[in-house]
Amino acid sequence: MSKSIFELVDNLPDNNVTTMMLRSLDSIVPGQWENTVGFENTIHKVTGESDEGMIQQIGDRAVRLYNDKSQGYLRAMWLYQTVDRTDRALGTAALANKVGDKIPLLGGLLSKVTPNPDKAQSLDLCIKLVVELVAFCQINGIPGDSIGDFVGALSDYSGESLMRMAALVCVDGLIPLGPDFLLKAQSTLGGIGPKDLESNSTFSSVKELIPGGNTKGQLGFIGNSFDSVQGWMANFVQERNLTPQKVMGNLQGFLEFSENKLDYVAAFIDMSTNYYEHTGTQTLARRLIERAIDEI
Repeated sequence: MSKSIFELVDNLPDNNVTTMMLRSLDSIVPGQWENTVGFENTIHKVTGESDEGMIQQIGDRAVRLYNDKSQGYLRAMWLYQTVDRTDRALGTAALANKVGDKIPLLGGLLSKVTPNPDKAQSLDLCIKLVVELVAFCQINGIPGDSIGDFVGALSDYSGESLMRMAALVCVDGLIPLGPDFLLKAQSTLGGIGPKDLESNSTFSSVKELIPGGNTKGQLGFIGNSFDSVQGWMANFVQERNLTPQKVMGNLQGFLEFSENKLDYVAAFIDMSTNYYEHTGTQTLARRLIERAIDEI
């Protein structure tokens, strides 16, 4: 039995590698993300409500909406959770050469980290982006292939949703693939066929909810989605003057790494964080609470 939305929000960690990584990126989207945990606390934060009876009513309504299978909330949560689980598997792939650098928090894990080849990392970035798009459509009750609606909404992204996109650009784009990550991802998508996509574990785990009808159609959908969002991502990087080195400077608040180990950092983050699930849970809770108030 999957957990209820209030259990998921109650069980969000106050402090772990995921939250440290997200906090380290705060200066990139200043003041956008606060690690709000606990379902009642989230209701209070979103609504300003302090009346216990009203909080209970809002909570009950939000739980009913989340559990209603005709809505898309459960599917969106499944997408956020699943794409992170696959990420962890990618990061843990095989034993790496012994690396001399140290991560004070998780030193022993480092020997198990291998960098992900560019092709796999590029696909991972593109598929995570499509998961965000499809989850957005599920949460908003619009058809799952509504690329235009998603691109239009990106300019209004804020809070935990904007932080999730910032982390995607930084730790799944810039760090593993370098400053030309958009070109690399586009080139990868242009050079693969349905069989390559089928063999990608991230795609295999979420393909049932990706529009397109079959693998060939889904590859086309992933390509169209990426093409449509490239402009937003390029602007995001340009406006904030982001480089792999700048992002690494942020991450060095909790990670000790030398400049030439960016690919290892990316693999370590894949392996040890679940930022999609963490911020996705917060996004869903917020949307459910906002809708519950409207309906009460």
